[in-house]
Amino acid sequence: MRAVVWEGKPHSVSVRSIPIPEIKMPEDAIIRVTSAALCGSDLHTYHGYLGSSVPPWTLGHEAVGIVVHVGSATEQFKVGDRVLVPCGANEGHYVVNSSIFPDVPIYGNGNDFSDAKGCQAEYVRVPYADDSLVLIPDDFSSDLDWLFLTDIFPTAWAGLDFSGFQSGESVAVFGLGPVGLMCVYAAQLRGASQIFAVDHVRERLDKATSLGAIPIDFTSEHGSAVDQILKRRPEGVMRVVDCVGYEAVNARLRPQQNYVMQEAIKVASVNGGIGLAGLYLTMPTSKGVPKGGDIDPNYELNMSEVWLKSLTIKSGIVPIYDVLPRMVELVKMGKAKLSWVVSAQMNIEDAPQAYKLFSERLETKVVFRFPWSRGELTAALKDGQEGKQDAAQENGQNKRPSSTAGTKPIRRLPM
Repeated sequence: MRAVVWEGKPHSVSVRSIPIPEIKMPEDAIIRVTSAALCGSDLHTYHGYLGSSVPPWTLGHEAVGIVVHVGSATEQFKVGDRVLVPCGANEGHYVVNSSIFPDVPIYGNGNDFSDAKGCQAEYVRVPYADDSLVLIPDDFSSDLDWLFLTDIFPTAWAGLDFSGFQSGESVAVFGLGPVGLMCVYAAQLRGASQIFAVDHVRERLDKATSLGAIPIDFTSEHGSAVDQILKRRPEGVMRVVDCVGYEAVNARLRPQQNYVMQEAIKVASVNGGIGLAGLYLTMPTSKGVPKGGDIDPNYELNMSEVWLKSLTIKSGIVPIYDVLPRMVELVKMGKAKLSWVVSAQMNIEDAPQAYKLFSERLETKVVFRFPWSRGELTAALKDGQEGKQDAAQENGQNKRPSSTAGTKPIRRLPM
């Protein structure tokens, strides 16, 4: 199959022919990818800041596709099902023993994160398929109606939750990449009274304006984002969402990791809240993360102002499987329409160019499409059905212990 591969060289990706993944454990499923997205988190790897210690690996963690093969213990999904592949596998059980660091089983960041590889490929293996896949309840809608439920829309929604947002409140969104624009959209859906959208890329500011936000160019002659917002709203905003993360830049467009967080503290109202939806995971320098050491894990913040204003600041890994049911319902009922965020659809062979354009902010959201003929579909499904019959005859010696007893419910969402 063809796949986008990270080989440890900053600002460079390759498209390689690699083996199609196979079932490893009885709970696995193999998905034929029909659409995959390029995410801002992928750029952190592309820039050399995020990933596993040893390259190469396949990239990507947002995909929609069709089940073509299932392991013998996969019960909730069958060959032919159309599914979402959320950004990280869900093991489907509670953690019994506490840990000082959580697991982050995200696809597309190498073996240190997941052995399931990346989703910017023609096929992807999904572990714990019954808990990790989400059935698309509409066989005839476009992939683009559903694809962004795999990461950016739930992340944007969670960013608002992190900030403590409630309907009727004002909010400022810093960073108008895919997550930031989705955050503006979600704030409108959730009844924000006023939304300020902060960036410096004109096309992204225009898009935010079309979504009902007040655009704020933090590099303009009118002053900083804080100055511009406080001029319009002297009391500040109740909620701020940082959709940038550690690759923040200041008003001179020079790297300054704490810039957005400092601006958020300044513009937040008394008793307000700040949600950090951007990535702040630092990694040591290695072959797979050649610039990891360039990111400082320590940040200088004005804690006096945080204390004086009684601000809350929340961050963390998005609980995507907890928020997905309401996301699916919003899309299913037509309340949320998400395809507007796409700026380009490309072939997988164009991935090097796509990454470059996205990195240079010349594209907002790129989707890789994997068209395949009716004959290919029939053959893939036939192979999957035969594989399922073969798997049913296995003695199950390699089967993991069941994860259904006393655990979280299976994540097959209602149709």
